[in-house]
Amino acid sequence: MDPGLGDVPPLFTIMVAAVAVLVVAVVVLAVTIAVRNRKVLREGGLDPLAAGAQIATRLSRGPFATPTQSLAERLSELDDLHARGMITDAEHSAARAASLGGR
Repeated sequence: MDPGLGDVPPLFTIMVAAVAVLVVAVVVLAVTIAVRNRKVLREGGLDPLAAGAQIATRLSRGPFATPTQSLAERLSELDDLHARGMITDAEHSAARAASLGGR
């Protein structure tokens, strides 16, 4: 007889083995996901360690960034809206002041 543990029930042994198998499966899954993500990022031309920053930089420079309407185009658009009666004199003045002030 074992001096320190006594008799270990078979159900306990089975549960410990099941937990060990589950832990190994989770580790294998995590490693597989990490390897696949790294491969996809590399194929996309990104550094896996700095992908978040690189994606943010690309988005800030891309078509979804702030519109690139010049001041002259914005003022012309405001004048056109005012001439067509789509905005009031007060709205026109406020929008022109905001456009000129935000320059």
